[in-house]
Amino acid sequence: MAPASKADRKAALDVAAWMFNIVTSVGIIMVNKALMATHRFTFATTLTGLHFATTTLLTIIFRWLGYIQPSHLPFSNLIKFVLFANLSIVGMNISLMWNSIGFYQIAKLSMIPVSCLLEVVFDKIHYSRATKLSIVVVLVGVAICTVTDVSVNAKGLIAATIAVWSTALQQYYVHFLQKKYSLGSFNLLGHTAPVQAASLLILGPFVDYWLTNKRVDKFDYSVTAVFFIVLSCTIAVGTNLSQFICIGRFTAVSFQVLGHMKTILVLTLGFFLFGREGLNLQVISGMILAVLGMIWYGNASSKPGGKERRTYSLPVDKSQKHGLLSEAGDRDDKSSSSLLRIDDES
Repeated sequence: MAPASKADRKAALDVAAWMFNIVTSVGIIMVNKALMATHRFTFATTLTGLHFATTTLLTIIFRWLGYIQPSHLPFSNLIKFVLFANLSIVGMNISLMWNSIGFYQIAKLSMIPVSCLLEVVFDKIHYSRATKLSIVVVLVGVAICTVTDVSVNAKGLIAATIAVWSTALQQYYVHFLQKKYSLGSFNLLGHTAPVQAASLLILGPFVDYWLTNKRVDKFDYSVTAVFFIVLSCTIAVGTNLSQFICIGRFTAVSFQVLGHMKTILVLTLGFFLFGREGLNLQVISGMILAVLGMIWYGNASSKPGGKERRTYSLPVDKSQKHGLLSEAGDRDDKSSSSLLRIDDES
């Protein structure tokens, strides 16, 4: 009964983690869309810096209250993580500016194969045929409902490549660091968020000026715009935390595959909140196919052999094996003899 209840509890926590991530991610996308499209606050890199500053403040409060225990993360790993994470943020913004929407979406979809490659190379993960096919179904479904015009140029391709690889490496590192150093989600955020906040708030205004030709300090900060900025920063704490929780509990690949549910929800909410002119049979069929692929992936990857780490053991020669057994037997005999002597002496 205990194992069953333990499995049920894990399943409930898994669902809660995914729901937390979906709600906060979709929420922040909707708020940021209103902030940037309606109020013309187009300083995405600086806004991300504010997100991490808010997250840093919360981790400091939680550490002061005793909810976050002291932990250690080597400085070299911290710098590598922040480098990948910041390259991901800036790379995605530049990729969106230099590429068509269609190629930008294709680049985002390619994160799944890259994440799979990282797990195969570094973690020796093996995927079953059903798991691989389910990933393909998800990719095709999302591509059908998001990819429209596709045009490629040299600098856009470079930006997209940097964005894809840095994002995949950042998400892989979230899982890797949590497992290697036994860090909780808040512990890892407590290490990484301050450095990301400082670096993005320093570099963000310059990057945003380069991307938009506008200065963040010259923006007209109305009461409504400030409210949406504060709301975005508040939701971002949950988004950052839920991302670390989900990748820590699962893997970067699962986070990417099942994370496309957020894409479907954002498209659906966008049609209802910002107009339905893009809603057609092609988009609906793509959404349905993607959701079916996600369900298939969840089922296939959870089965034995669906997604598992391969272990390699060195072959042992039979003569060596017998020799080891005889040595072990000799040691047992010696141990028994010494025990008998102790008994005799007593």
